[in-house]
Amino acid sequence: MGYNFFENKDCEYYPCHKAERINCLFCFCPLYSTDCGGNCKWIYDRNGKLIKDCSNCIIPHTDGGYEYVIGRLAGKGDKKMEEHMSLEQVIDLDKKYYMNTFGDRIPLCFTEGNGIELTSTDGNVYKDFFAGIAVCSLGYNHERLTRELTEQVKQLIHTSSVYYVENQARLAEILVKHSCGDRVFFCSTGAEANEGAIKLAKKYQVEKGNKNKIEFVTLKNSFHGRTLATVAATGQPKYQAPYQPLIEKFVHIDRDDISALENAVNENTAGIMIELIQGESGVNPVSREFAEKAAELCGKNDIALIVDEVQTGIGRTGKLFAYELYDLEPDIVTMAKGLGGGVPIGAFCANEKFASAFKPGDHGTTFGGNPLSTRAGLVVLDELIHGGVLENVGETGSYLFDKLRQLADANSKIADVRGRGLMCGVEFSEPIAKEIGEKLRANKVLVGVVGDRVLRIVPPLIVTKPDIDYLINALKEAI
Repeated sequence: MGYNFFENKDCEYYPCHKAERINCLFCFCPLYSTDCGGNCKWIYDRNGKLIKDCSNCIIPHTDGGYEYVIGRLAGKGDKKMEEHMSLEQVIDLDKKYYMNTFGDRIPLCFTEGNGIELTSTDGNVYKDFFAGIAVCSLGYNHERLTRELTEQVKQLIHTSSVYYVENQARLAEILVKHSCGDRVFFCSTGAEANEGAIKLAKKYQVEKGNKNKIEFVTLKNSFHGRTLATVAATGQPKYQAPYQPLIEKFVHIDRDDISALENAVNENTAGIMIELIQGESGVNPVSREFAEKAAELCGKNDIALIVDEVQTGIGRTGKLFAYELYDLEPDIVTMAKGLGGGVPIGAFCANEKFASAFKPGDHGTTFGGNPLSTRAGLVVLDELIHGGVLENVGETGSYLFDKLRQLADANSKIADVRGRGLMCGVEFSEPIAKEIGEKLRANKVLVGVVGDRVLRIVPPLIVTKPDIDYLINALKEAI
């Protein structure tokens, strides 16, 4: 095998790691005390000492491990920082060539990540409790996800949707078996998923001869996307103003106003579309009574109950889907964000009644369900369902809310703590959210800021209790 690879199959502990071939050259990693670049995390031992946990990293024990370790020890691994532009250079290019739809971005640019940590261009390490807006469900540089995506890139990234795709079929099966849907359509974003769900609900009515059923009921302060249809569905005038007249008919009502809901549903209604927890407007859950009434009205009027789980789905709330918390079975459920662990993917599931309305040619996509994105989805779901990640959300989510409520009890500046699982909103009694967010960022902690009163906390689903303790201590200092 050469000087750089050795397998000791006589060892009583062989194989000690999950890999096709295990390099036994480094039974003890020489990089333990260094900035190794591996998939490690920091934990507290029984004595409260912070130690390095390398259990998820097999870099020194795989092909190429020897060269990697020697390169790091020789200082070659540190040179990659020099390959990146400075923050100033990135900002200059962005301002010159990118369409300014984001305003003044936060002056940070990240070059690598590990666990829940991100490293910026200047070498600073941040603990990320925002996860790319609830996207990076398995954190950064997850060993299995990285390995399987690398394998998939080497095999096949994309083919036309006129052919069958193995990963797509496998992922569809898993989603159906673990949801209330009977069929799945894959796309690339949450907005596309919601757009597809709206089209499907309308097509169902067309198939039944109800061409006047074109209206949808959605909620004020909702957010469903930025396509023309999903902007119309979004109950926030600031997103709609530049695009009037809107192309679809959407009636927006207040969250939890059951009377308004009943009055909004009429002979022209095609569906009710709701987020069970509104993320973008500040992590606002709907009541069980409101959700149940929406389901009742949809069943009574033969219209679609569409639940937008782009942010709440894929384990974010402690259940695979938030509708499970409400004991609902939506007709159509949409998802995206966390499904790919950072790789762009969206999907919507529908029961057979509605799914059968789509006929060949009614809907399509170029990139949806490609081999790479669906491979990512397979890994994410397997880690959630069989790898203990979903259980971790339940445990760490409860721990997070307990700690935040204790902090709220001790500090009158916190007016409310709400959400489920690892989807949390912290509302302040004063307009200080931006200030708190900046203080946290100065202390190398990243969270989302909604308006001037709410912090949105949506960390990777692999977050640990020591990570949460770190966040709570940083919040105490910032408030």
